[in-house]
Amino acid sequence: MTEISELTALELRNALRHGEVGARDAAAHFLERIEALNPALGSFVTVTAERAMDAAAQADSDLAAGHAPGMLHGMPLAYKDLLDVAGVPTGYGTAAFEPTLAQKDSPLVATLSRAGAISLGKTQVPEFGLSCHSENDVAPPARNPLDPTRSAGGSSGGEAAAVAAGMLPFGPGNDGGGSVRIPASACGLIGLKPGLGTIPSDILDGIVDTFGAPRLTVSGPLARTALDAALLMDAMVDPEKETYLESLGEGAVDALRGLRIGVSTASPFASAYAIKLSSDAHAALDAGFKSLRARGHHLEEAEIFYDRAYPETFATVWTSGLAAAPIPPGSEAKLGTLARSFRERATAREHKTSVEAAARLTEIAADFRTQWGRYDVVLTPAMAFAPPEIGFYTSQDADTDYMRQCQYTPYTSMVNVSGLPAITVPTFTTAAGLSMGVQMIGRAGSEAMLLALAAQLTTM
Repeated sequence: MTEISELTALELRNALRHGEVGARDAAAHFLERIEALNPALGSFVTVTAERAMDAAAQADSDLAAGHAPGMLHGMPLAYKDLLDVAGVPTGYGTAAFEPTLAQKDSPLVATLSRAGAISLGKTQVPEFGLSCHSENDVAPPARNPLDPTRSAGGSSGGEAAAVAAGMLPFGPGNDGGGSVRIPASACGLIGLKPGLGTIPSDILDGIVDTFGAPRLTVSGPLARTALDAALLMDAMVDPEKETYLESLGEGAVDALRGLRIGVSTASPFASAYAIKLSSDAHAALDAGFKSLRARGHHLEEAEIFYDRAYPETFATVWTSGLAAAPIPPGSEAKLGTLARSFRERATAREHKTSVEAAARLTEIAADFRTQWGRYDVVLTPAMAFAPPEIGFYTSQDADTDYMRQCQYTPYTSMVNVSGLPAITVPTFTTAAGLSMGVQMIGRAGSEAMLLALAAQLTTM
């Protein structure tokens, strides 16, 4: 008999809804895997086993009583330690204050709970979700299941490592500068960053930040297959409709042909840092190129020119909110090197500087959309090189840390700025067994098409 963790998320969901697998059996199985694997991988910072088993027992009782199962009936998952789960501490990956016991669920948590999902705990993140790794000063780092000496990416690194290692069937992440796509690429998963506003819970506070800049962070699925990503995406958007899952059915994946795809290795960070692609990154891009061409798409080199002001403008917007972070007086010294330095700069910055940067970034975002809009899809490398070793970033001063992050992830934050959807897909395995892939950037509303392209790339 196939082990529960060997099923795809969609297979498990269907088995749970039909009573072929009990919710208690599924929760117990994944909790056992967490107990066995987490000490070596650092994926979870909190495991809520008793709460999970109680919720699973209730799910089994409801199904036995004839209640209609939700879209994610009995599905085990977990949440980044940046999201509130009622009754569970939220730590934000920082030593600057004690974890706070959440009084209510974050909106995304509430949505997925309404769909029937069962939380097994909270997963590791960098401090305040600021970085493209998942290392902090309060818990062991999230390690890559493909090579535990290396980073699982971030800021959804704990989540991605748990999914890749089979501690979860799939996982919800959030992405403010690549935080779904980066760990997905590092761990060999599919990671979808939806367009801003696609998931209703993302824009309850509006579509711009307090300075008027485009809101950067959206929620998105981490999954092993395109179908699994589509299922979780559906639950995030509307637990009553399987829109994305249905879009991949009845030959739709094979029927998708003839897209005009622009291929680019240009990065907006190149005006500030040396952006160098490894041979593995080139191999992954070439593999994606060939697979998409074999599927009948038209690929061509894209001429894209990025505003040289992007690196400084983005950094200002990215860090401005730290000035308002609720750090208790006298606790700044407990912040990590990067967060402490960025907070000092944000606090010293004049308000008008942040407002001006927000306006400039809005203009840059419009330019991105115009240039990319000449194509149905823009294809880039996912990352510039293979996932680095643990400590590659945190052993450095703040500026070197940030530079290295930009050099590893030269293609991700620009998509958040644009508000458009993008997906990373594995296309190549290195000689050392690490995963590399490509990113595909779509037009507004093209999430279903991107999922279909991901299916094409992973089912050749």
